[in-house]
Amino acid sequence: MQKHALAVLITSLLTLSFSPSTLANVVPVAGCSAKAVADNQRFDAQIRNNTLAISPDEKIAVVANSERSEIIIYDLTTGKIRETLQGYLTPRNILFSPDGDYFYISDSSLGKISKIETATLKNTLNIAAGPGVFGTAISKDGKSLYANNQASSTVSHFSSEYGIASAVIQGFSQPRQGVKLSPDGKLLLVTNFVGDKITLVDTNSDSIVGEITGFNKIRAISITADGKTVFAANSGSDSIAVVDVATRKIVKTIAVGKEPYGAALTPDGKFLYSGNLADNSLSVIDVASLAVTKTVTGLNGPRQAIAFSKDNQSVWVLNADLSLVQLDRQSHSTLKTVQ
Repeated sequence: MQKHALAVLITSLLTLSFSPSTLANVVPVAGCSAKAVADNQRFDAQIRNNTLAISPDEKIAVVANSERSEIIIYDLTTGKIRETLQGYLTPRNILFSPDGDYFYISDSSLGKISKIETATLKNTLNIAAGPGVFGTAISKDGKSLYANNQASSTVSHFSSEYGIASAVIQGFSQPRQGVKLSPDGKLLLVTNFVGDKITLVDTNSDSIVGEITGFNKIRAISITADGKTVFAANSGSDSIAVVDVATRKIVKTIAVGKEPYGAALTPDGKFLYSGNLADNSLSVIDVASLAVTKTVTGLNGPRQAIAFSKDNQSVWVLNADLSLVQLDRQSHSTLKTVQ
C-alpha cells in the first residue's frame, strides 16, 4: 500500500513540476497543424517522431506525427480517412490493447496518455503521465501499461483500466520512444537517448536489473520470440546492432541505409525491417544469415513506424507526410497507398 501511494504521489508531482500552468488547457484550433501552435505551448518541439498502430483485426490504422496536432484514423478496407482526432500537441506513441477494443495515445506536451475506444473513437480515460511522456508498451493481458518520460527520466507502470500508477521507476536517461516487453513479459527493455543504452527492468519488482551499452544514437528495438536476441537501430552509425540478451553484449552490427530508425521483426521472426530516414528506404535483413537481402526504395522519410499483417504477407510503412504504404512482402511492390 505504501509503494502504491508513493507512486501515485510521484506521478502527481511530475505532472505539476514539468507542466506550464496553461499547458494542459491548450487545444489547437480544429484542422491546424502543430506548426501553427506557438512553440512555447509545446513542451519539447525540437524532438520529432512519427507513430503507427494497426488494429488487431487490421481494419484501421492510427497514425500521427509529433509536429502535427491531429491523429489520423485510416479505414484500411476503403483506403480512406475514417476520422481525424483534434486537440493534441505533440503526439508521440500509439498502441492498441491486445483485444483491439482501445488504443492509447501519448502526448508529451499535454502530459497525458489518452485511452480511446476503437468502436466509437471516444476518449474514455486520460492518464496523467507528466509532460515528457513518450514511448509506451502494454502487457499481453492488456492490464499493465508502461510509459517512458524523457523529461523526468522515469518509466511509470500504470493500470490500463484505471490509469493509476503502481510504480514510478527512476534511473533512466531521457527514455523516448523505444520500449518493449520481452515475450514472456518478465523484462521491460527501455532505450535511453542520453548514454545510448538499453535499461533492463524486472516487471515483477519494477526495478532496474541491468543495462546494455555501446549503441550509436539508438532508436527502435525488437526482441525475438525466444527472448534471446535484441535488434537495435543505430541512426548514428547507419547500422543495426544484434544483442545477446544473456550476456548483454552487442555481438554483431549490420550495415543498412542512412539514419536507420526502424527495427521491426516480421511475425514469423525470419526478417527484420529497418526504416532508413535519410535515404528514404527500407533495409530487409535475413535473421538467419544476419545479412541485408533487399533494399526497398521510393519511400518518404520512413522511421520506426512499420507494421506487418498477421498472415505475414504484407508490411505497412508510414511516410513523413503520414501517407501509409502497404507493400507485398514477397515482391515489395506497392499494394496500396492510403492518404
